[in-house]
Amino acid sequence: MNTDSSILTADEVAEYLKLSKITIYKLAKEGALPGFRVGGSWRFSKANIEKMMA
Repeated sequence: MNTDSSILTADEVAEYLKLSKITIYKLAKEGALPGFRVGGSWRFSKANIEKMMA
């Protein structure tokens, strides 16, 4: 995982949260995981993920 970046890919979030990539996509689509789309790919703010977990 790229720890220097504040924007994470779905793969990086899955590794960080120890969830499957499919679960990450499902949570993002449901709005339960804060993220945004760039083209066809999901991106996530590491700060928002950490706030959500707190």
